[in-house]
Amino acid sequence: MTGRRADEVAANLDAVRGRIRAACAEAGRPEDDVALVVVTKFFPASDVRLLADLGVTDVGENRHQEAQAKAAECADLRLRWHFIGGLQSNKAAAVASYADVVESLDRPKLVGPLSRGAHARTGPPGTGVDVLLQVSLDPPGAAHRSGADPADLDELARLVAGADALRLRGLMAVAPLGEDPATAFARLAAVRADFLREHPDATVLSAGMSGDLEAAIAHGATHVRVGSAVLGPRPAVQ
Repeated sequence: MTGRRADEVAANLDAVRGRIRAACAEAGRPEDDVALVVVTKFFPASDVRLLADLGVTDVGENRHQEAQAKAAECADLRLRWHFIGGLQSNKAAAVASYADVVESLDRPKLVGPLSRGAHARTGPPGTGVDVLLQVSLDPPGAAHRSGADPADLDELARLVAGADALRLRGLMAVAPLGEDPATAFARLAAVRADFLREHPDATVLSAGMSGDLEAAIAHGATHVRVGSAVLGPRPAVQ
């Protein structure tokens, strides 16, 4: 079964990498312009090891308890762990203790706990946590996924830039349910252009998932977060 699973994951991974290359070519971008973060939510640590064997360097997790345990189990692998789920202020410090990248900072009260957790990390000098600000692409008043209002990004960016052991790297977003992703990511591109004028070093843009990575790459994504297209349908929640 292990060999069959390895073959399945390898074939899926090749297909996704091919989609990324094709989308970059269509957008007139170099094929290495976009990094792949494989989302391993609900999948076992054995799958993370398969991914590492296949050259994956970045993995993403949504839930703190699962992410913490999986990162510890795979501590011998040279991986960058991305936390991409909603953050709770009472768990933010713990998330920063193992996540190399936190992609879902969306409100000021998270900055202090993240900074404390990042400052306490063990590692070589300069070890800290990269931070992306999650921006909402939903219209005002809509029931939406997590994310800061675009008007609040500058304040959040200043707080992160002034926090010990946090490094402001860019933005993250999720296309709203029921909307053409290309339309949503076009809005994101405009938000990012404004953001870069004030924060020119924060060049990362994490956007696009299994179903809409092409649209995200067309509008400037530097990282795509892909789970099911690589690992298959998610197992039932335990």
